[in-house]
Amino acid sequence: MGVEHGENRGIEGAAAAFSRVVAVINPMSGAGLNSQAAATRIALVQEGLARHGLTATIRVTERAGHARELATAAVSDGADLVIVWGGDGTVNEVGSALVSSSTALGLIPAGSGNGLAASLAVPRDPEAALRRLLSTPTRAVDVGYLDDRPFFNIAGIGLDAHIAQQFNLRKRGRRGKWPYITIGVSEGWRYQAQAYDVELDGSQRHVRALLIAFANGCEYGMGACISPGALLDDGLLEATIVEDRSALARFVDARHLALRSIVRAPRVQMGQVRSASVTTAGTLQYHVDGEPGTATGRIAIRILPGALLVRA
Repeated sequence: MGVEHGENRGIEGAAAAFSRVVAVINPMSGAGLNSQAAATRIALVQEGLARHGLTATIRVTERAGHARELATAAVSDGADLVIVWGGDGTVNEVGSALVSSSTALGLIPAGSGNGLAASLAVPRDPEAALRRLLSTPTRAVDVGYLDDRPFFNIAGIGLDAHIAQQFNLRKRGRRGKWPYITIGVSEGWRYQAQAYDVELDGSQRHVRALLIAFANGCEYGMGACISPGALLDDGLLEATIVEDRSALARFVDARHLALRSIVRAPRVQMGQVRSASVTTAGTLQYHVDGEPGTATGRIAIRILPGALLVRA
């Protein structure tokens, strides 16, 4: 009983530090076709905050990019905490607006992967996640940049970006863990690797690669760990280059993601970097925290240490 009282006092003390809280809720992330998701999530946030004497301005996203607009407005209005309820894409949008500000980010994960939430050890249960963000001290984590697009967990070029692009084409209610795995299997068989010139902190190499990942956090989500040594607050990115191999070997070696043993997979190069670039002939397919994009010719990657405050 004494432990429970101590935990409550800790939560109340931490929560008291917030004078203005904004919650950005994506009603579609992880909700399937549930039309009541928005109302349910709003009520849970209101009730959870009320138990600690807090209220929040609650905003619900309506379209792609809306979460970033809402978070930008929250920073301008002096919010000291923005709670985001959504998947990796929504978290990326909100976090992008909070970079280099004094506004902290709190996570309630609801997507298919939830990679950043996994790296921060955020519970998947919404009520537990809300309690955690109210009771945990604020910490600063690093922010990666792929050209001008920030990322907080992982950015990738190649196969993982192609899978992310295919996954994001799926409609509401047709996402989740198994569709992601299905897409990974089908595209893993037929994806054509590209040749890249890669520069890692001034060191040059030419590779034909399935994918090139730059990790701030260790896993994509769902337990698939591409960079076991990645730390969110060490001022470094973990660069992982997975060289091309036969279609069968791709699936045999993929077990290392689940086993967190990518360092033992053949033809994998790994290293810590502060800056990098990737160049290829034609189009580069990339993703930042699972959100796909394309570039032509060359992409630059860098790290901005301690640029995002989080409650996790």
